[in-house]
Amino acid sequence: MVQVLSRWFHRYFSDPQAVFLAILLVGSLTVLMTMGEILAPLLASIVIAYLLEGLVKNLQQWRVARLPAVIIVYSCFLAFLIFVLVILLPLLSNQLSQLFQELPNKLTKWQELLMALPQRYPGFISNEQVDSLLNSIRVGLRSIGQIALSYSIASLGVVIMLMVYSVLVPFLVFFLLKDKEVIIRWALSFLPQNRHAASQLWVEMDAQIGNYVRGKVYEIFIVGIATYIPLAILGMNYASLLAVLVGLSVIVPYIGAVVVTIPVVMVAYIQWGFNSDFIWAMSAYTVIQFIDGNIIVPLLFSEAVNLHPVAIIVSVLVFGGLWGFWGVFFAIPLATLVKALLVAWPRMPDHDMEKRQMDSLY
Repeated sequence: MVQVLSRWFHRYFSDPQAVFLAILLVGSLTVLMTMGEILAPLLASIVIAYLLEGLVKNLQQWRVARLPAVIIVYSCFLAFLIFVLVILLPLLSNQLSQLFQELPNKLTKWQELLMALPQRYPGFISNEQVDSLLNSIRVGLRSIGQIALSYSIASLGVVIMLMVYSVLVPFLVFFLLKDKEVIIRWALSFLPQNRHAASQLWVEMDAQIGNYVRGKVYEIFIVGIATYIPLAILGMNYASLLAVLVGLSVIVPYIGAVVVTIPVVMVAYIQWGFNSDFIWAMSAYTVIQFIDGNIIVPLLFSEAVNLHPVAIIVSVLVFGGLWGFWGVFFAIPLATLVKALLVAWPRMPDHDMEKRQMDSLY
């Protein structure tokens, strides 16, 4: 057993660059796990600056100097941030409060429909099953109410946190874009000179992660806007709120589309019942999901590394459990990074295995 462990350690950690990679990974993970909440504004600013860097590079390719390109992109970012804070968030908040106010009336309607099921289909559902379902719904709503109450109690802390983020994050984003090269040179000055493996891995992953994250942001906007337009034309209640939910659902592969379909169907059925408007809304929603899965995703992520669906779901569960929203958002690029790291990890050749392979040739 000792010899097996010694041989394994010799093979994977004899290279100094492998040791450096291991130390870098362990150190980064330790910082994120222990100081993630403290560094959250900085981490969010790095992510946003990383997204905006692609737009800055596009302007630089059109012969625009770095500083004017940064100012143009940053001004657009500030305009979008103001739109979200001043227009979009109040609109979503009003629709959400309206939904909670109308929820008791809607639940009464659903309760009447459920109570009529045993009479219509006596061989398939009983009064006891309906009562059990209604009790489960009441318990769930009670839990939602408690959660909403806890958030309302902590609203002062949430407001303070939003104020801090609204000031710190734009400030940090600007200087991360403006002084990118200076910051990178300063960070590299603390690293060993012999870091070829880490540099090669970063160059390989930088394009993939950047393309994926920027593509995912584009997908959120495209799917959200494409969902809002037909729902608003049909006059569906809470169209803005549902469009935002559908847009954000693309962050979680497979699972998000299934989960967000439930409120869309429920709101449409409660508003119209099973009529032509309901069929039109569901048809439009189905077409949007089909176009997203078969046209938008292949176009935006054609250069992404192919991962098995099981690997994607496991990465969403693992990284989402570790880092919440950002873990879910970066689950696929992080899984791709792990895969590339395992493939590119510096290792010494296993001479015993090579000897066995050579012997098998003769």
